[in-house]
Amino acid sequence: MGKEKWMGESLDLIWFDEAPPAEIYTQAVTRTVDRGGIVYMTFTPENGMTATVAQFINDLKRGQFLIQAGWDDAAHMTEDVKEQILSALPPHERKMREQGIPSLGSGLVFPVPEELIKIEPFDIPDFWPRIAAMDYGWDHPTTCTWIAWDRDSDIAYVYDSYSQSQEIPAVHAAAINARPKWIPVIWPRDGRQADKGSGTPLADQYRALGVHMMKGGGRSWGGWFTNPPTSGQMEGTGGNSVEAGIMEMLERMKTGRLKIFSNQSGVFEELRMYHRKDGRIVPRVKQSQPRQHKADNEFNIFA
Repeated sequence: MGKEKWMGESLDLIWFDEAPPAEIYTQAVTRTVDRGGIVYMTFTPENGMTATVAQFINDLKRGQFLIQAGWDDAAHMTEDVKEQILSALPPHERKMREQGIPSLGSGLVFPVPEELIKIEPFDIPDFWPRIAAMDYGWDHPTTCTWIAWDRDSDIAYVYDSYSQSQEIPAVHAAAINARPKWIPVIWPRDGRQADKGSGTPLADQYRALGVHMMKGGGRSWGGWFTNPPTSGQMEGTGGNSVEAGIMEMLERMKTGRLKIFSNQSGVFEELRMYHRKDGRIVPRVKQSQPRQHKADNEFNIFA
């Protein structure tokens, strides 16, 4: 019936037995504010990683709670029954049905168990090569990720990351230079584009701020990210195909040659959200934020 049908209502308790759209959920929160009420949601996330579901899984606010119940909590389901049901389900639906983990379209881009790539942090040897990779943003965050490479075993370790929205280059540069400053930073090709305010390309702005932005050595390559070149070809000729990079990462994950430190929660969040729908990559779900209220009107939500 839409949010308009109950605008102005004052309620003590709202209970959804299906996942509401974001605008219905935020309207429910608003309807309980004056009474200090509670909003409950109990459902299987069959519609996937919607904005409402994504906010609870990745960005719980004060006063919100998430309880996930799976088949192991249902004593009446025998192992034989579980096995029969799972075998009849498509792979991308199994975790959703069994554990309440949202289905992501036609499946994750990186369908690898986190236990296979997660590793406890350790002190990185000084002689291991390191590199950082950054992406520019404003509404979506500017990010930077640090990787160390163990040459002997050919294992790459993602050991640090930075992510911040709606900040100026000077703020990002200070964070990057502190991790530490000597590590070279690879950057996307759009870093050549001039900033509308200063007229200076983004990559050059970061260089002026002390960030060790990579520089190219060939006539046509300026130091921005490219995939590895084919054998015998110059660096910078590998193109910037997303699929090629994904296949390289996926192969490393499955062969144990890409590890991520367990304290990098933001990196794991991105991996969980990165999925395909109708064969196309959907990098992230947009999240709408609930309205903020005074502490004595906080709301509790159980899903």
